[in-house]
Amino acid sequence: MSLLTIISHFLFIALAFVGIQSLRLDRYIVLKDQRPLKLVIVMLSVTIGYSCSSFFLSFMDSVVHLSYLV
Repeated sequence: MSLLTIISHFLFIALAFVGIQSLRLDRYIVLKDQRPLKLVIVMLSVTIGYSCSSFFLSFMDSVVHLSYLV
């Protein structure tokens, strides 16, 4: 279960990172130094990816335990 959790977290974080990069926010935010924007993108992708992964794992756990109701 822990291996599935780690893989799920990394997968969803990577998906969120690719999705946020596809928005091309650097076009709309003009900064001399783009490093703060890149840091915000990484932190935002970790936050979104971890939240989505936690939801997915919680949903899968609920589906597994659904059989105990019957």
